[in-house]
Amino acid sequence: MLNIGKIEEGFVLDHIQAGKGMQIYNHLGLNKLDSTVAIIKNAKSKVMGKKDILKVECDIDTLNLDILAYIDHNITVNVIRAGEIIEKRALVLPKEITNVIRCHNPRCISSIEQGLPQVFYLADEKNEVYRCKYCDEKYTEGDASKN
Repeated sequence: MLNIGKIEEGFVLDHIQAGKGMQIYNHLGLNKLDSTVAIIKNAKSKVMGKKDILKVECDIDTLNLDILAYIDHNITVNVIRAGEIIEKRALVLPKEITNVIRCHNPRCISSIEQGLPQVFYLADEKNEVYRCKYCDEKYTEGDASKN
């Protein structure tokens, strides 16, 4: 049996869809932290079958919950203090995301102006549809980094 020690201060991202742990690690910039990070891939789960888990020993404020919620709003965020879970945070789809996905409309100003941020707004919450703030192009999941 694999044993990953508990953390004293930080957060645990639980119920990550199996195979998405590394994507989340990269999008959250966890590689840039000088902190302990444990990535558990394909852990057994009664509910999900398999899941990924991330344990990060650093302040929760370093975590961009909007990016995390965009990738998968079903993830559970457990905040750890003094080695105990003090809070469980539920995620909701962000109303707007910046520089997470890219507009693929070649006529969009965000494709032409390199310094312009890639901003998308939540156009349809039920169907989880995001559209470009500049040209209103619908983001299609196969287009960029969410897959």
